[in-house]
Amino acid sequence: MIIADYPACDLKTQHALAGVVGAEITDQRQAHIAERANILQADIGNARKARYLSQGLANRMWRQVDAVRTDADALQRRQGFLSAAERASYDRQLDSIAGRLCR
Repeated sequence: MIIADYPACDLKTQHALAGVVGAEITDQRQAHIAERANILQADIGNARKARYLSQGLANRMWRQVDAVRTDADALQRRQGFLSAAERASYDRQLDSIAGRLCR
């Protein structure tokens, strides 16, 4: 498998993901961001195991994804929801990370 075959690289499908609401995730847009973050972090881990990424780069990318997830979760807790614009902003951040992974 080459990196471009990773699920995180198919941005059209990633944008259409509907995450699962439940437990700590109470907003559908928050669930979407969490699901995308999970997939992207799994692909970063797989790319690292396949030696497509250095350990340092994989760690930095993993932390960047985690920062997006943490920020989205904190915003949802403060507001009670994520707006469509906020979801789009978080999607762009995840797209940027995926773009570096998938090139």
